Amino acid sequence: MLHIPVLLQTVLSFLQVQPGGVYIDGTVGGGGHAAAILAASVPDGRLLGLDRDPAALQVARERLAPYGDRAVLRRGSFADLLRLAEGFIPADGVLLDLGLSSLQLADPARGFSFSQDGPLDMRFDPSEGPTAADLVNTLSVRELIDLLYRYGEEKQARRIAEAIVAARPIYRTAELASLIERTVGRRERIHPATRTFQALRIAVNRELEALEAALPQALEALRSGGRLVVISFHSLEDRIVKQFLHREARDCICPPEVPICVCGHRAQVRVLTPKPVRPDAAEVAANPRARSARLRAAEKISR
Repeated sequence: MLHIPVLLQTVLSFLQVQPGGVYIDGTVGGGGHAAAILAASVPDGRLLGLDRDPAALQVARERLAPYGDRAVLRRGSFADLLRLAEGFIPADGVLLDLGLSSLQLADPARGFSFSQDGPLDMRFDPSEGPTAADLVNTLSVRELIDLLYRYGEEKQARRIAEAIVAARPIYRTAELASLIERTVGRRERIHPATRTFQALRIAVNRELEALEAALPQALEALRSGGRLVVISFHSLEDRIVKQFLHREARDCICPPEVPICVCGHRAQVRVLTPKPVRPDAAEVAANPRARSARLRAAEKISR
C-alpha cells in the first residue's frame, strides 16, 4: 500500500522548497513528502529522512533511490534530531508529519489497527520498550483510566479500564476492540475502540514527550529564515505545537502578574498559520485519513 502524503502542496509551499535547499523530514515514513521535496529542489537539494520504524525506512529507501545521495536516511527518533542531523544543519526546512502511516496500519502484525486482528504491539521501533499488550496486562485500573483519559480523551475510561482488567490477559487487537465495543456500545460514527488504541499507541511510543523534545531542536536546527512545518492528527499534539509556536513568537513569556520582564526571552519565530490549515473536501474524499490533519508552520527570525 502506497502511503499518500497529507497536505502535500501546502507542505511544499510553507517550506518554500528551492534548488540547493537542505531539508529534514523527521518522520519520513513511506517517503511521500520526502520525494516531493527532493523533486522540487532539483538539481542539488538535499534531504535527511529520520524514522524510528525500520520497515518504513526500507520503503522510503526504495522510493527515494532515484534521488541518489541527495537523500540520506537515518534510523532514530526526532526527539534526538540535533544528534541525528549532523551534516544537515543549518537546515532550510524541517517537517514533522506526526500521523500514523498507511503502511503501519495495513500490517496486522504491527498491532496498530483494530480493523484487522494482530498482536497488541504498536511499537514504532519493534526493538524498543514495552508493547501495548504489556500495558494492557500489567497496569492497574487507576493507571489505565489515567492513560485512556490523558492520551485518548476517552470519556468512558473507567468502564473500559475495569472491563480490561476483568478480562485479562488480552494479547490480540481484535480481542481488545471487541471487548470495548461490548462494554460501551457503538453510538458514534467512529469505532468505540479508536480512542483506546490511540491512547495505547501514544503511551507505548512516548509520542508527546518526543514531540516536546523535538520542537526546540527543530527550531535550533533551522537557519535564519528557515521554515518549520508540523502536521498533527489529534488535539493533544496540535495543542503542544500551538503552545510552542505561540511562546517562541513572543519577546516575553513572564507570567501576567510580573510587572517587569525578567525572563529575557526573545522571539525566535514568526507564526505563518494563525489557525491550523486543514485539508479541503477534495483531499479528504481522496484520502479519508487526512480528515483530522492540522498543519501549523513558522519561520525562524534573526535577532
